[in-house]
Amino acid sequence: MSKSSPNILISNDDGIQAPGILRLVEVAQEFGTVTVVAPDSAQSGMGHAISVGKPLRLHHEVLQNGLPGYALSGTPADCVKFATGVLMDELPDLILSGINHGANSSVSSLYSGTLSAAREGSVQGLPSIGFSLCHFDEAADMSVAQEVARVIIRAALDRPLAPGRLLNVNIPFLSTSDLKGIKITRQAKGKWTEEFDEREDPFGRKYYWLKGRFDLMDDGTDTDEYALNNGYVSVTPMMHDLTAHPQMADLVSWNLSL
Repeated sequence: MSKSSPNILISNDDGIQAPGILRLVEVAQEFGTVTVVAPDSAQSGMGHAISVGKPLRLHHEVLQNGLPGYALSGTPADCVKFATGVLMDELPDLILSGINHGANSSVSSLYSGTLSAAREGSVQGLPSIGFSLCHFDEAADMSVAQEVARVIIRAALDRPLAPGRLLNVNIPFLSTSDLKGIKITRQAKGKWTEEFDEREDPFGRKYYWLKGRFDLMDDGTDTDEYALNNGYVSVTPMMHDLTAHPQMADLVSWNLSL
């Protein structure tokens, strides 16, 4: 552990008053000093968007447990940038995001605001973890998710992640007795097949709701999807470097020139 009382930054994409962030704060307070900077409204599906061309507004917010926090009129990535660049006197020892309402496994991690808050931390070289519970109901019991977070936070403080790395933690909605354990996994291959529900407003103008289905294209037993479907917590190590390193040698063989 880097110090007797680590500084922990917490954000999310469901908004500062979402039940999940409160549950994560409760656990994080057991380990150190907590700073909360989260969007002032839901930002699900925002990915790593940042606010360009519009101002950011910050105001104090009191969480349901009485802990003071900051609500920012921006995205999850904005929140981490603002916290580390403006609010905090020292960089945090650990950045946490969540607990998200809904899974962020497989390709969903690319779209996830929850993961992007953690990913922004990894861009800055700070150990970061995103937590997601596989249940969309805001009233869902998060006691098991809290216990999982407790185990992983303790481990991450004792043995910090390498710079530029983050963990994507997805937790199945199961009782303690039904949860089989924790698996280290890779991101499953899959994609969302989009559908657009066409409707018409009272003025006869068309509008659309985006929906779709997830298509798993991976039968591996070492993936996040396999772990979740078989009663395990999935812990997937990730990085923000999107370079396809195996492809580099192939491209060199193209002998590109002008």
